[in-house]
Amino acid sequence: MLKAGIIGLPNVGKSTLFNAVMRSHKAAAENYPFCTIEPNLGVVNVPDSRLVELAKVAKVNTMIPATFEFVDIAGLVKGASAGEGLGNKFLSHIREVDALVHVVRCFDDPDVLHVTGTLEPVRDIEIINTELILADLETCAKRREKISRDVKRGDKQAMLEAHLLQAIEAHLNLGKPAHSLDLHPGPEEKGMIRGFFLLTDKPVLFAANIKEADLAGAATNPHVARVKEYAAAHHGCDTVLICAQLENELSDLAESEAQAYLEELGLKESGVATLISAAYQLLGLRTFFTFNDKEVRAWPIHAGDTAARAAGTIHTDFERGFVKAETVHWTDLTKLGSVARAREAGHYRIEGREYNVRDGDVMLFKFSP
Repeated sequence: MLKAGIIGLPNVGKSTLFNAVMRSHKAAAENYPFCTIEPNLGVVNVPDSRLVELAKVAKVNTMIPATFEFVDIAGLVKGASAGEGLGNKFLSHIREVDALVHVVRCFDDPDVLHVTGTLEPVRDIEIINTELILADLETCAKRREKISRDVKRGDKQAMLEAHLLQAIEAHLNLGKPAHSLDLHPGPEEKGMIRGFFLLTDKPVLFAANIKEADLAGAATNPHVARVKEYAAAHHGCDTVLICAQLENELSDLAESEAQAYLEELGLKESGVATLISAAYQLLGLRTFFTFNDKEVRAWPIHAGDTAARAAGTIHTDFERGFVKAETVHWTDLTKLGSVARAREAGHYRIEGREYNVRDGDVMLFKFSP
């Protein structure tokens, strides 16, 4: 199962946000640095309104959402790459996840300690980025040393690795993350780069954490604006607005009560729902659906996966003995109201094992045991 790791400085709201995402109080969220030491892990359901529409067509009440894993990682501090604040341990936790949700504090509160003493979101982001870059430079140096003998004797693979490492190191030394370096790599080069396990090569999403009192003016909040500008300019990524404390409190309410409170605040949906959906996309995941007379279910797959690979997410026997996939897109199915009508209208198709599954496909697999 793919993992999204929540990172940031201490006391920015990471554990509070994790609790809100998980609708629990699993992670300690106290007002002091390094309240989290070991990472907190939890499986999160991906909100998807399409399940409700498909359940109406299937005439079932059971809806099973897609899932992925969230990891609450302890706060990094300046000097983490050199071991400060148990930095090496925390950096190893970041290495184990597939994407990063970088929480940035965008609120002033004298009752909540700030590890640097002042509120400067861009500076806070750069502290984290610098530590990740320094850790990656060390990783590159160790890898170059390991392959140095092979490079000297003219080994082609080692020489290609050395070339990639040189380009990556030059990019990192400019203060830029590895994922922003466009090398136009082929399959072999991509595999090598993945094998370096660079921290800054992971896709990233920023979460600007504000106070409930600031929600109404979020659009003009200068701290949020600076985070959005920085994220777009330096990482080419989005920024999600979140009020971790509010979301944590909402998680204790019944769904109907939470929705009513959000509407009172003039909000259409929970910030956590937006964050989960954004992290799901960040991980490169897409969704296909299945249904029977008992349930409708959403299944996560990687973007570009084939029908055979999608079948394998249900059971390995389905992929091994794949025969065909009966397929209809959820928009066509819900619009027409039944499989029979979708078939009559020509929207119900038979696809082979190499078919690239579209996000929102509803599928029935046929296989030979």
